[in-house]
Amino acid sequence: MIFEFIEKNRDQFSIKRLCLFFGVSRSGFYAWLTRPISLHRQQDEVLKGAIIELHQGYRRAYGAPRVHQALRQQGLPCSRRRVNRLMRTLEIKASTTGLYVWRPGQHAFYSSAGNQLKGSEAPSGCGQQWAGDFTYLKTRTGWLYHAAIIDLFSRKVVGWSFSSRRNSELTKSALRMALLNEMPEQGCLFHSDQGIEYAAHEYRELLEKAGMVRSMSRKGNPLDNAVMESYFHTLKAELVHKRLFDTKVQAVSEIIHYMMFYNSERLHSSLGYQSPEEYEKLSA
Repeated sequence: MIFEFIEKNRDQFSIKRLCLFFGVSRSGFYAWLTRPISLHRQQDEVLKGAIIELHQGYRRAYGAPRVHQALRQQGLPCSRRRVNRLMRTLEIKASTTGLYVWRPGQHAFYSSAGNQLKGSEAPSGCGQQWAGDFTYLKTRTGWLYHAAIIDLFSRKVVGWSFSSRRNSELTKSALRMALLNEMPEQGCLFHSDQGIEYAAHEYRELLEKAGMVRSMSRKGNPLDNAVMESYFHTLKAELVHKRLFDTKVQAVSEIIHYMMFYNSERLHSSLGYQSPEEYEKLSA
């Protein structure tokens, strides 16, 4: 940890001064720089990747205890303390931590939304039902968040956004884009999970101003938003899992290019093997 601090701050202070301050030798510091990555660190990187997949795969709900058990079940033995440390390094935690503490009016907000999508008739045209969600994307320069909105009639991606941070601005940007590009019907249903990114008052105001009706998945039931789950699964299977992006800018560029292909060319079995844009034209 000391050597890592020296390395990060070598441009601000002289190496000699930093080594004297921490009581380490300069030869020891330079030896550390050229030392190969230890087996322990290599295992940490493997565990980090697995932790991210598990955390996302279970709707960002699992904390360290359950992630620890899931890793063991996948044949990745490690201690809970190690999992705690790696999750802190990745800055991820259980979705309930700090997000669902009691606040006046928040319980009423969730209760009033409910799952309006469940049991409703399938949409007969564009702009009647939308769904939104977001996911994590790995790059060599850090993790990137990608939010998307899909029209449930044509399965077309109508809005998207990217950010280095997970917050309501990420989801609001995707919604603003969708509202600029499309003309949803008055009373269009908007379905999402119960994440704080969709529960923010600013997000609620955007939906109400657009004349949309809120709908939220039941807690712990990701299949309530199956279309979004399917889209992110397809995106990762066909593009993301095949490579590691060098930068976040590259990731954004290639994913946008993929979404253009997804909307205009990719054949969907649920649409009779037509692309979303073709399906919309034939249904007009």
